[in-house]
Amino acid sequence: MNGNKSATVSEHELAELRLLIERRSGILFDDSRERFFSTRVLEHIQAKGVAHGTDMLRIVKSSNVEYDALLERLLTQETSFFRYPNIFQALQRRVLPEMHTKKFWASPRKLRIWSAGCATGEEPYSIAISIAESLQFADAWHIEILATDISKQALAVAEKGIYPRRELAALAPGQIDAHFIRVGNDEYQVKPRIKSMVKFAPMNLAEAVYMGRFDCIFCMNVLIYFSSERRAALIQRFHDALEPGGYLFLGHAETVTSAPVKFGTIVVGDSRVHQKPLESPIVRAASATEEAR
Repeated sequence: MNGNKSATVSEHELAELRLLIERRSGILFDDSRERFFSTRVLEHIQAKGVAHGTDMLRIVKSSNVEYDALLERLLTQETSFFRYPNIFQALQRRVLPEMHTKKFWASPRKLRIWSAGCATGEEPYSIAISIAESLQFADAWHIEILATDISKQALAVAEKGIYPRRELAALAPGQIDAHFIRVGNDEYQVKPRIKSMVKFAPMNLAEAVYMGRFDCIFCMNVLIYFSSERRAALIQRFHDALEPGGYLFLGHAETVTSAPVKFGTIVVGDSRVHQKPLESPIVRAASATEEAR
């Protein structure tokens, strides 16, 4: 369609679109992002060549493809490798050594990590690099990093694992040589060893899907886009999905205080990580008794 520079969208139409998106995706465009939302919606209406917000409402309600196209325009994919160095230091210095001790004699020796809201892949690849560099005998482990995002466009970039040199600014030259292959004048691709640890999948966090238990869950700078009720529900889901003693990594502005579940908070350097409590011996004994009946 040709662009329509005279297109208009009313406050009521914006409210309807905002409600539709929150209901389907869980993403809340509150007052703090009102200008961003209205600007992006108007750009999308103009690009589609329709005249009014009512036309866009009709289109996105009747077509999942058109709804996805609008949502993609509204999503912001701000991420980078090792975006929060202190978090990855906590992973390398506290969590991975603990996992090594806890699971060393297990057969098979497995480690499952979920990157929820992985965007274009920098976070899960940073996790994989951390494991390769910090976990003793990493090649002897079965590593599964499940990386999910609602944006199919972002996942397409993540699957390729190709990034411009400027995106690797947080990595030392030795890390780039060890974990990337130069594939163009200024582009680098993640090496197979790192790539094989990560599996990407589309996921709407507003829809509960059982995926088994995880040792760690990363959900950094994602909860801020949800309402307080959905944040609490997601933290409950993360708690349920973690192994006893598992770790939850959140962004600096995100907390677990509003959730109906309890985490222990551990300070490692300048970062805080949240740990699901271990089951007490009494709880384990009671569970074993119930199973034996």
